[in-house]
Amino acid sequence: MNNEMAADGGDLTIRVVAMPNDTNPAGDIFGGWLMSQMDLAASTTAALKARGRCATVAIDGVVFHRPVAVGDEVSIYTRLLKVGRTSMTIDVQAWRRVRHTAEIQKVTQGCFVFVALDAGGRPRQVSM
Repeated sequence: MNNEMAADGGDLTIRVVAMPNDTNPAGDIFGGWLMSQMDLAASTTAALKARGRCATVAIDGVVFHRPVAVGDEVSIYTRLLKVGRTSMTIDVQAWRRVRHTAEIQKVTQGCFVFVALDAGGRPRQVSM
């Protein structure tokens, strides 16, 4: 892992290879596909912290720095920033490793907010 991510304290949560079915007409990976991977990673972090069901309630400050190409290895890192009574704010960063190289680049980042839910789908206190 590179020094910038290690300094950020993010945890590797998902690693996946971008595939041809995930591309737009220009041949780049859809931003929506990348955001869905980021949401999956953030939901994993939220569910672990809350010890149960959670829902995404907001996505803030998403920035796409670079495109992702077919065959790139995409690594999603998450870091819990804030825990409220029922909510959690999670920093999410997506990095690509260019296929057949060791070159890595940050491609996307954003903040995802989740709410812990009870069995009825109502907000509940985050487990401590």
